[in-house]
Amino acid sequence: MLVDRAREMQELNNLLQSPAARLVAVSGRRRLGKTTLLVHWAKTSGHPYLYWVASHFPSAVLLAEFSRKVWQHGNPGKHIPRQFSYESWQEAFEVLAEACQGEQRHIVILDEFPYAVQSEPGLPSALQNAWDHHLKFSNVCLALCGSQIGMMERLLGADAPLYGRMAGPLRVRPLPLAATKTFFPRYSAEQRVAVYAILGGVPAYLEQFSDERSILENLRHHLFQDVGLFRTDPDYLIGEQVRDLSNYQAVLAAIADGARKPADIALQAKLAQRSGVDPYLAQLVEMDYVRRELPVTVSPAQRATSRSSRYILADNYLRFYFRFVRTNLDLIAQQLYDELEKRIAEQLRAFIGMTTFEELCREWVLSQARQGGLPFAAEQVGSYWDSQVQVDVAAISWREKALLLGEAKWQTDDMGRALVRELIEEKTVKVKASLPAGGEGWRLFYAFFSRAGFTAAAQQMAGEHQAQLVDLTQLDRDLAEV
Repeated sequence: MLVDRAREMQELNNLLQSPAARLVAVSGRRRLGKTTLLVHWAKTSGHPYLYWVASHFPSAVLLAEFSRKVWQHGNPGKHIPRQFSYESWQEAFEVLAEACQGEQRHIVILDEFPYAVQSEPGLPSALQNAWDHHLKFSNVCLALCGSQIGMMERLLGADAPLYGRMAGPLRVRPLPLAATKTFFPRYSAEQRVAVYAILGGVPAYLEQFSDERSILENLRHHLFQDVGLFRTDPDYLIGEQVRDLSNYQAVLAAIADGARKPADIALQAKLAQRSGVDPYLAQLVEMDYVRRELPVTVSPAQRATSRSSRYILADNYLRFYFRFVRTNLDLIAQQLYDELEKRIAEQLRAFIGMTTFEELCREWVLSQARQGGLPFAAEQVGSYWDSQVQVDVAAISWREKALLLGEAKWQTDDMGRALVRELIEEKTVKVKASLPAGGEGWRLFYAFFSRAGFTAAAQQMAGEHQAQLVDLTQLDRDLAEV
């Protein structure tokens, strides 16, 4: 099922409409539906297409498999000779170029391309040579797809053979919250946010849950088992790209347990020193499983080198897995499911509030910025923290000297006046102190986000400061319209 991929489909169709041959890299972490997207695009295009997926087999085996695909593409309906293979990748690409001549557009998809490169390191050079002398003069739209994001990005690097020849890259990212309506039409907004906090926007995960079960029933059915996708993926997704999996798992567990700064992560992960954790963090950021964040008040010139950074798990399911599953494997092994459900039920609301709900509120601010819905043109959207204060949502414009601060609360009761007053009268002073000249001449704006709503007193005080009040109903509606 292809859900909410209109942007990606439009990008791919734009390539088809180009009069010239096109080469595009498509990347994204595993389970996001890249293959589903590309095959759907090819099938619905009306053009002839070739789909080939690489594996960890030796180069000669992969070449033979690819050769048969190329031969069949150029000789549709004919019986392929047994044990057929071209003598080299170069020859296979040249024959492919011949098969893609004429007025009709041809789509060629080389899936899991990094696997083929691992088996045949000279493959990018062979493709570059074939592209320069043959393929770019054909009528082909060639997509290279892979889940190893770092390797896919290196294919585009300035020192890579294919540099300057690719359109893109096209990065496939997790689905937004709005997509959960397609998967779970019976769930309320609160339930869909909870599922999103557990699974994120990963289609392969969302397809496993059913809105005919409660969320806890889904967890028992899928996550409390010894085998299956949800138990194997946390090791598999990282392990297929690294060697020392245990250290990576220790770093992930440390971040999930609350360590944010490199020194704290290194200490909790039992790595020698901060320099020992930096390579692991860099690799996890490259793989899209960890995100480096900075307070919004760090200036653009300082963002690349600032030591005020913190690291969080960017993948929702990894956050949930390390918080609730991995730490309770003893309960699962003893089939003490009721006790595990009790622990999850007690802590799930706080978990959602401190992770996904805050992120969705920042996403709402970013969407408003893109639509011109903020009182200034935001240059950075995120949050703010220092040793004294934490602000859930923040947006800044250095050019206009404008700052928006916001609080997000995933609570069952209406947000009260005390929280509004705390941000406006107490936290603002501390945040302004981090700005140039102590924030002198800066304009301040406010936004408050509440799952349930706001008391009359909170609404009155927010109104006095022209603050925006956003409850879950509005948040859900506005994000669905993005």
